[in-house]
Amino acid sequence: MAGRPEGVVSREAPASLVHDAVSRQVVPTSSVAFGDISPSRGESARAIVVVAETAADIASREALLDRAMGPMRRKKSSEKLRRGRRPSEGLAFVARDAAGAVIGTVRLWDVRLGEGGPAALLLGPLAVDPALKNAGIGSALMRHALSEAARLGHAAVLLVGDAPYYGRFGFSAEKTGALAMPGPYERHRLLALELIDGALDGARRTLRAAGRKLKAQRLSLAA
Repeated sequence: MAGRPEGVVSREAPASLVHDAVSRQVVPTSSVAFGDISPSRGESARAIVVVAETAADIASREALLDRAMGPMRRKKSSEKLRRGRRPSEGLAFVARDAAGAVIGTVRLWDVRLGEGGPAALLLGPLAVDPALKNAGIGSALMRHALSEAARLGHAAVLLVGDAPYYGRFGFSAEKTGALAMPGPYERHRLLALELIDGALDGARRTLRAAGRKLKAQRLSLAA
């Protein structure tokens, strides 16, 4: 699957909080089962389940990210906003196959739009096992993550990715022109989705990490 955040290869929410492009399927808070993912743009149907990530998933998640993104993934500008931090509360998910294996991952992170600026989320990395391309897994992860972010009351989500792919979820560069990442990045790939209308009106400055910090032991495991 091309066009994932940072070049990765790869629902139960009030309707008023979710952008029109976000799927509004009603799902349990803790997990969502897809007996048959509705195929789109050449994606095939596959049985998976999207659930909250657990500590037991760390090794499998990191191995999947290495396969999907390669050894340079920790050099990305987005990593500067994630390093030493924990994902936003309740917004780290994995996709499992019928055998329970981790075949996809997505996480969202708390950020600020400038020092002391308004809060937002940074999405990424989104990754799917390269052997399972075009199975709709990335789309399932995205829709579940965005719906949960809206349900939890977050106002906006940003990511670095390709507009042709993320446009289907409502992301665009319309309101990111005055925003910046803390390091090298392609400006046209900084995209945003408002979960609350007007949340990014007048948004400017460089994104800053605002998430909960990792404890020393967990930080060493993540490294």
